[in-house]
Amino acid sequence: MNFNGIEKEVYNYVEKLYRNVKNPSHGFDHVLRVYRLCLEIGMREKADLNVLKIASLLHDVGRALGYERNHATKSAEIAEKYLSSLGLPSEFIERVVEAIKAHSFSSGETPKSLEAKVLSDADKLDAIGAIGIARCFIYSGEHGRSIDKSIEHFYEKLLKLKDLMYTETAKKIALKRHKVMLEFLEQLKKELELRDINSLS
Repeated sequence: MNFNGIEKEVYNYVEKLYRNVKNPSHGFDHVLRVYRLCLEIGMREKADLNVLKIASLLHDVGRALGYERNHATKSAEIAEKYLSSLGLPSEFIERVVEAIKAHSFSSGETPKSLEAKVLSDADKLDAIGAIGIARCFIYSGEHGRSIDKSIEHFYEKLLKLKDLMYTETAKKIALKRHKVMLEFLEQLKKELELRDINSLS
Protein backbone atom coordinates (compact mmCIF):
# COMPACT_ATOMS: atom_id res chain seq x y z
CA MET A 1 0.00 0.00 0.00
CA ASN A 2 1.42 3.38 -1.06
CA PHE A 3 0.54 5.16 2.15
CA ASN A 4 1.96 8.53 1.15
CA GLY A 5 -0.30 8.49 -1.88
CA ILE A 6 -3.31 7.52 0.26
CA GLU A 7 -2.58 10.29 2.77
CA LYS A 8 -2.34 12.87 -0.02
CA GLU A 9 -5.62 11.64 -1.51
CA VAL A 10 -7.39 11.92 1.86
CA TYR A 11 -5.86 15.35 2.54
CA ASN A 12 -7.09 16.70 -0.80
CA TYR A 13 -10.56 15.19 -0.26
CA VAL A 14 -10.92 16.80 3.18
CA GLU A 15 -9.44 20.15 2.15
CA LYS A 16 -11.94 20.33 -0.72
CA LEU A 17 -14.87 19.59 1.64
CA TYR A 18 -13.86 22.47 3.89
CA ARG A 19 -13.61 25.12 1.16
CA ASN A 20 -17.24 26.16 1.65
CA VAL A 21 -17.45 25.71 5.43
CA LYS A 22 -18.50 28.95 7.10
CA ASN A 23 -17.81 28.09 10.77
CA PRO A 24 -14.11 28.85 11.34
CA SER A 25 -14.16 27.54 14.92
CA HIS A 26 -14.26 24.06 13.35
CA GLY A 27 -12.54 24.88 10.07
CA PHE A 28 -9.76 23.14 8.17
CA ASP A 29 -7.15 24.84 10.34
CA HIS A 30 -8.62 22.96 13.33
CA VAL A 31 -8.26 19.70 11.39
CA LEU A 32 -4.61 20.44 10.64
CA ARG A 33 -3.82 21.33 14.26
CA VAL A 34 -5.40 18.07 15.43
CA TYR A 35 -3.38 16.25 12.75
CA ARG A 36 -0.12 17.77 14.01
CA LEU A 37 -1.00 17.12 17.65
CA CYS A 38 -1.79 13.48 16.80
CA LEU A 39 1.63 13.04 15.23
CA GLU A 40 3.45 14.68 18.16
CA ILE A 41 1.55 12.69 20.78
CA GLY A 42 1.51 9.52 18.68
CA MET A 43 5.30 9.50 18.26
CA ARG A 44 5.84 9.87 22.01
CA GLU A 45 3.21 7.26 22.89
CA LYS A 46 4.34 4.84 20.15
CA ALA A 47 0.96 4.75 18.41
CA ASP A 48 0.31 3.77 14.78
CA LEU A 49 0.96 7.03 12.96
CA ASN A 50 -0.64 5.85 9.72
CA VAL A 51 -3.97 5.27 11.49
CA LEU A 52 -3.64 8.63 13.24
CA LYS A 53 -2.88 10.56 10.06
CA ILE A 54 -6.02 9.35 8.31
CA ALA A 55 -8.27 9.43 11.40
CA SER A 56 -7.26 12.99 12.28
CA LEU A 57 -7.83 14.27 8.75
CA LEU A 58 -11.30 12.69 8.65
CA HIS A 59 -12.35 13.16 12.27
CA ASP A 60 -14.72 16.07 11.59
CA VAL A 61 -15.89 15.44 8.00
CA GLY A 62 -19.44 15.14 9.32
CA ARG A 63 -19.23 18.76 10.47
CA ALA A 64 -17.86 19.81 7.08
CA LEU A 65 -20.93 18.27 5.47
CA GLY A 66 -23.32 20.01 7.84
CA TYR A 67 -23.91 17.37 10.51
CA GLU A 68 -23.53 19.14 13.86
CA ARG A 69 -25.44 16.62 15.97
CA ASN A 70 -23.71 13.29 16.52
CA HIS A 71 -20.97 14.53 14.21
CA ALA A 72 -18.48 11.91 15.42
CA THR A 73 -20.77 9.02 14.46
CA LYS A 74 -21.58 10.66 11.12
CA SER A 75 -17.90 11.37 10.45
CA ALA A 76 -17.08 7.71 11.15
CA GLU A 77 -19.78 6.56 8.70
CA ILE A 78 -18.56 8.91 5.98
CA ALA A 79 -14.93 7.90 6.59
CA GLU A 80 -15.77 4.20 6.37
CA LYS A 81 -17.51 4.59 3.00
CA TYR A 82 -14.83 6.86 1.62
CA LEU A 83 -11.87 4.70 2.71
CA SER A 84 -13.61 1.58 1.42
CA SER A 85 -13.90 3.27 -1.98
CA LEU A 86 -10.10 3.67 -1.95
CA GLY A 87 -9.70 -0.09 -1.51
CA LEU A 88 -7.91 0.08 1.83
CA PRO A 89 -7.68 -3.04 4.03
CA SER A 90 -10.78 -3.54 6.20
CA GLU A 91 -8.70 -3.95 9.38
CA PHE A 92 -7.07 -0.56 8.80
CA ILE A 93 -10.43 1.08 8.07
CA GLU A 94 -11.92 -0.39 11.26
CA ARG A 95 -9.13 1.12 13.36
CA VAL A 96 -9.58 4.53 11.76
CA VAL A 97 -13.37 4.41 12.17
CA GLU A 98 -13.12 3.37 15.83
CA ALA A 99 -10.86 6.32 16.57
CA ILE A 100 -13.15 8.81 14.82
CA LYS A 101 -16.30 7.47 16.47
CA ALA A 102 -14.85 7.85 19.98
CA HIS A 103 -13.00 11.18 19.60
CA SER A 104 -15.76 13.59 20.59
CA PHE A 105 -16.18 14.96 24.13
CA SER A 106 -19.96 14.78 23.76
CA SER A 107 -20.25 11.44 21.95
CA GLY A 108 -20.40 9.31 25.10
CA GLU A 109 -18.03 6.80 23.46
CA THR A 110 -14.96 5.66 25.40
CA PRO A 111 -11.80 5.34 23.26
CA LYS A 112 -10.36 1.84 23.53
CA SER A 113 -7.36 1.71 21.22
CA LEU A 114 -4.25 3.82 21.76
CA GLU A 115 -4.92 5.62 18.47
CA ALA A 116 -8.47 6.48 19.56
CA LYS A 117 -7.13 7.87 22.83
CA VAL A 118 -4.53 9.98 21.02
CA LEU A 119 -7.12 11.43 18.63
CA SER A 120 -9.48 12.18 21.51
CA ASP A 121 -6.67 13.89 23.42
CA ALA A 122 -5.55 15.92 20.39
CA ASP A 123 -9.08 17.14 19.71
CA LYS A 124 -9.55 18.18 23.35
CA LEU A 125 -6.15 19.89 23.46
CA ASP A 126 -7.19 22.09 20.55
CA ALA A 127 -10.12 23.27 22.68
CA ILE A 128 -7.98 24.58 25.54
CA GLY A 129 -5.08 26.97 26.09
CA ALA A 130 -4.66 30.15 24.02
CA ILE A 131 -6.05 28.40 20.94
CA GLY A 132 -9.02 27.19 22.97
CA ILE A 133 -9.72 30.75 24.14
CA ALA A 134 -9.60 32.01 20.55
CA ARG A 135 -11.86 29.22 19.31
CA CYS A 136 -14.33 29.74 22.15
CA PHE A 137 -14.87 33.37 21.17
CA ILE A 138 -14.94 32.59 17.45
CA TYR A 139 -17.70 30.08 18.21
CA SER A 140 -19.46 32.67 20.36
CA GLY A 141 -19.39 35.09 17.43
CA GLU A 142 -20.82 32.42 15.13
CA HIS A 143 -23.71 31.74 17.52
CA GLY A 144 -24.35 35.18 19.02
CA ARG A 145 -23.11 34.14 22.46
CA SER A 146 -22.27 36.91 24.96
CA ILE A 147 -19.06 37.27 26.98
CA ASP A 148 -20.90 36.05 30.11
CA LYS A 149 -22.19 32.96 28.26
CA SER A 150 -18.70 32.34 26.90
CA ILE A 151 -17.29 32.42 30.44
CA GLU A 152 -19.93 29.87 31.47
CA HIS A 153 -18.67 27.59 28.68
CA PHE A 154 -15.21 27.58 30.23
CA TYR A 155 -16.61 26.27 33.52
CA GLU A 156 -19.14 23.90 31.94
CA LYS A 157 -16.63 22.25 29.57
CA LEU A 158 -13.20 23.69 28.81
CA LEU A 159 -11.77 23.72 32.33
CA LYS A 160 -12.83 20.08 32.76
CA LEU A 161 -10.87 18.81 29.76
CA LYS A 162 -7.51 18.74 31.57
CA ASP A 163 -8.70 15.83 33.69
CA LEU A 164 -10.11 13.88 30.73
CA MET A 165 -6.85 13.23 28.87
CA TYR A 166 -5.83 9.63 28.31
CA THR A 167 -2.14 9.76 27.38
CA GLU A 168 0.70 10.96 29.58
CA THR A 169 1.93 13.27 26.83
CA ALA A 170 -1.46 14.98 26.51
CA LYS A 171 -1.78 15.32 30.28
CA LYS A 172 1.47 17.31 30.39
CA ILE A 173 0.41 19.59 27.53
CA ALA A 174 -3.03 20.05 29.08
CA LEU A 175 -1.61 21.26 32.40
CA LYS A 176 0.16 24.15 30.65
CA ARG A 177 -2.84 25.05 28.50
CA HIS A 178 -5.19 24.86 31.48
CA LYS A 179 -3.05 27.38 33.35
CA VAL A 180 -3.27 29.80 30.39
CA MET A 181 -7.07 29.67 30.53
CA LEU A 182 -7.19 30.28 34.28
CA GLU A 183 -4.92 33.32 33.95
CA PHE A 184 -7.03 34.66 31.09
CA LEU A 185 -10.30 34.23 33.00
CA GLU A 186 -8.87 35.99 36.06
CA GLN A 187 -7.78 38.95 33.93
CA LEU A 188 -11.10 39.01 32.06
CA LYS A 189 -13.03 39.10 35.34
CA LYS A 190 -10.81 41.92 36.65
CA GLU A 191 -11.56 44.00 33.56
CA LEU A 192 -15.29 43.24 33.61
CA GLU A 193 -15.45 44.32 37.25
CA LEU A 194 -13.04 47.24 36.67
CA ARG A 195 -10.73 45.80 39.30
CA ASP A 196 -7.79 46.49 36.95
CA ILE A 197 -8.62 50.20 37.18
CA ASN A 198 -9.15 50.14 40.95
CA SER A 199 -5.64 48.81 41.45
CA LEU A 200 -4.03 51.78 39.70
CA SER A 201 -1.69 53.79 41.90
